Amino acid sequence: MARTIQSLERAAAMLRLLAGGERRLGLSDVASALGLAKGTAHGILRTLQQEGFVEQDPASGRYQLGAELLRLGNSYLDVHELRARALLWADDLARSSGESVYLGVLHQQGVLIVHHVFRPDDSRQVLEVGAMQPLHSTALGKVLCAYDPVAHSQLLEAEREAFTVQTVTALPDLEGVLDLTRARGWAADVEETWEGVASVAAPIHDRHRMPVGAVGITGAVERVCDDGELRAQLVAAVRDCARAVSRDLGAGRF
Repeated sequence: MARTIQSLERAAAMLRLLAGGERRLGLSDVASALGLAKGTAHGILRTLQQEGFVEQDPASGRYQLGAELLRLGNSYLDVHELRARALLWADDLARSSGESVYLGVLHQQGVLIVHHVFRPDDSRQVLEVGAMQPLHSTALGKVLCAYDPVAHSQLLEAEREAFTVQTVTALPDLEGVLDLTRARGWAADVEETWEGVASVAAPIHDRHRMPVGAVGITGAVERVCDDGELRAQLVAAVRDCARAVSRDLGAGRF
């Protein structure tokens, strides 16, 4: 059995205690409830406070959960809500397009796949939820970089590998691609990440009209493209799906 780190276990227990007990707890309360020496409890609380996970009331000296913990929780809930709102529409998109559907969000200078609907046929496919895709070459990544300033700044810092001869890596050229993406409302990847594979993606916005993710389809070039261009009906289907999810998130009409 894998060994655990005692200090992390104690910190986790402390956060659960603060979340489930009275609104604020004193040092003695925390130490007594967890069976810790006051010095040990104080050291853990001080570290959690420095990281923003715990706050101390200046007047009473009592502790409560901090804003950083709330921010992390909201990030999880945002992704969870995005996926929940997209389930039905992603299934519909897979049926109408006949291709695989991916839902992605920005994560650590890349695109994290949070939902994946298989292509509706009998072919053998692998679930890619949890996989990472690059920002600079994929349709999902380009959409995020075009609409999300944070993603755009991460694009500037990330390594831009040339996966195929079609991959655009030079920053001035990429900026032109992002301008085009914003102008038409969708992004393409035609053999830029994987040879023989093409994708199209569109942005999803929340009730504040902020970009929270992207949805797209991926398939063989011969099915997704016609004479080297993405099929117009597939582009329209992806954009309709993105708008539908955005509306369900409270974004209204785009």
